[in-house]
Amino acid sequence: MPGKHPFGQVLTGIAAIAALVLTSACTGQSGTAAQDARGGRTTIEFWHGWSGPQEVEAVRENVARFEKAHPDIKVRVTGNMSDDKLNQALRAGGDKAPDVVSSSSTGSVGRFCASGVLADLNPFFRKAGLDKEKTIPQSMLRYTQYQGNQCTLPLLSDAYGLYYNKDAFEAAGISEPPKTWSQFAEVAEKLTRMKGDGYEQLGFMPTFHGYETTPMHYAAQWGPVKYFDGAGKSAIAQDPALAQMYTFQKQLVDRLGGFQRLEKYRSSFGDEWGAEHPFHQGQVAMQLDGEWRLAAARAAGAKFEIGTAALPVPDDQTADYGKGYVSGTVIGLSASSRQQQAAWELVRYMTTDTEAVVSFANAIHNVPSTIEAQNSPSLDPDPAFRTFLDIARHPKSGSVEAQPDGGQYQLTLQDFGYAHEKGDVADLQAGLRKTAEQIDTDIAKTR
Repeated sequence: MPGKHPFGQVLTGIAAIAALVLTSACTGQSGTAAQDARGGRTTIEFWHGWSGPQEVEAVRENVARFEKAHPDIKVRVTGNMSDDKLNQALRAGGDKAPDVVSSSSTGSVGRFCASGVLADLNPFFRKAGLDKEKTIPQSMLRYTQYQGNQCTLPLLSDAYGLYYNKDAFEAAGISEPPKTWSQFAEVAEKLTRMKGDGYEQLGFMPTFHGYETTPMHYAAQWGPVKYFDGAGKSAIAQDPALAQMYTFQKQLVDRLGGFQRLEKYRSSFGDEWGAEHPFHQGQVAMQLDGEWRLAAARAAGAKFEIGTAALPVPDDQTADYGKGYVSGTVIGLSASSRQQQAAWELVRYMTTDTEAVVSFANAIHNVPSTIEAQNSPSLDPDPAFRTFLDIARHPKSGSVEAQPDGGQYQLTLQDFGYAHEKGDVADLQAGLRKTAEQIDTDIAKTR
């Protein structure tokens, strides 16, 4: 997802989708796949959120291939559409509403599914004779559905791993990337060079205000995390994984100079999506990030050799090394579309056609979202990129769980992390219990 911050997209999408909870009565959801009058050429509207020139061109090329293969369907494409605009249009319906939408806010999947603004795609798969379980990796199916409602599908995927400065490693006498968190802490400290009340070089920026260092991205390495129990109640105080993650993160903050010193240094960082990113500039020697960072760092002219690896795992989970956090862009079909069959053909093409998926993945440097595409010989062969392909395919890689609060619970966990790393939480377990109660209260308000 180059040019976009996936978790940031979750944050901006949350406010926009707050009004969706009561809209299911306003949308007509079809359980079958064909209502179109196909005597002439059908025109469908496809709205997406991409705005970068490279991404927009990749979408255009993909749609052009689709139209060539489906001469009876014309696709009108509108880009740079915020979740706010997507949600308003889906709720309103009508002739000017989109038939197909794409969003990078995976946190909104639960709201989309629960509110009924997007159609359940399970019937479409069955009618097409497609087995989604054999087409799309399980980790990606999990984050694109809610309570069995497959209202979205993955449109490429993001896998999170470790970037490291090989030159800095060599200078510090470090021969390979760390595989356990205890090793990671030692390496991060060894790579850190203090200067005055700041740093000449920081081994790793561990704070939750750092780029991509969210609780969810960290926690996948201790997981799979059970965020909710079978009754839909928050389980964060019961699953030891999150407590272990928060404990380690706070210890790492203290070990690398303390919260205040780190935050002062962080204020000197350039834009996450620009050439002045701290990893590009050598300000940090290791970075937690998605697969798109590789192309961005090279395009920025990073003056060192870039290494990639999976993020470490706890010392007692070494057999699971190689896993990571996965998420990505999602695509869905409007439940009120009057051209559902034609719209489904576009969704099906963009999410299951191997050539389409591979071409799109290569163009915007994302992980392909089907099993066949991940094994395609046409996929980018760069070993540094394939690190993230391996992470996406790892059977224990995890993601967040869809909920009808549109991802608000992730913000709640982030806010708790801010307080904990500053030292404002005296009792971690008590804090997690209170946070769980807040999550349950917020979700209850959406029902």
